[in-house]
Amino acid sequence: MEVKIAKNAGFCFGVKRAMKMAWDELEKSNDGIYALGPLIHNKQAVLKYEENGLKTIDEVNDVPTSNRMIIRSHGVGESVYIESDKKGLNVIDTTCPFVKKIHEIAKNYYSKGYKVIVIGDYKHPEVIGINGWCNNEAIIIKTIEDLENVELEKSNKYCIVAQTTINVDLYNKIVKDLSDKLEEVVFNNTICSATKIRQEAAKEISKEVDMMIVVGGKHSSNTQKLVQICMEYVPTLAIETVDELNEEDFKNYNTIGLTAGASTPDWIIEEVINYIESL
Repeated sequence: MEVKIAKNAGFCFGVKRAMKMAWDELEKSNDGIYALGPLIHNKQAVLKYEENGLKTIDEVNDVPTSNRMIIRSHGVGESVYIESDKKGLNVIDTTCPFVKKIHEIAKNYYSKGYKVIVIGDYKHPEVIGINGWCNNEAIIIKTIEDLENVELEKSNKYCIVAQTTINVDLYNKIVKDLSDKLEEVVFNNTICSATKIRQEAAKEISKEVDMMIVVGGKHSSNTQKLVQICMEYVPTLAIETVDELNEEDFKNYNTIGLTAGASTPDWIIEEVINYIESL
């Protein structure tokens, strides 16, 4: 049985940076540190950090005054910084630089009177954070169908940004539709370059194998996009860890392709590879 591994599988730049910053903070003292929401969308990796003193919380108010708090790589709205400052918290900001750029765009254009449109999942923490930089007034579009339910005024000025992990093909379709509907609009393709490369690599390797395995968190947006792409070409298994696999999964296949989401640690990927090669 042959295993082909897609290029750019596993941790992206933003996640690597966030995980290192968080670990460095954990090593500074034994007092522990708070993270506003799961550090990344991989519960196995987060658990390792929690075992070493990381405390995951949901609200700024859950952090005792003057303690340390990590803002995760997905980023947060402007109000979180204001609340943290009022409580005297020591904020460790691990927001991905690519996401920070979107915050700046949203705030800048909103202040100029533009209506901000975010192409992405309104439930995703990254999109919630972006919306928080334009007074939570952004129009959020997740699918082509959403466009039918959105009221757009041609007389308004619009600024378009995208969730960094959104499907590239979907983004292009929505942009084309918006181009036809709007007169004064500024498009900002803020999809992370690593996301584009990862999705293209997943597409290419799916054409070369009998089946695909996508390793990553069930709540990871970029992982689920990879699953959707691979499923267009071959039977695809989406798993979080090697424990979800069994020999029966592979009995009809000779060549297995593997890719992984941006929040998937190398050690989880290695375990999956070793299991398949042992069959």
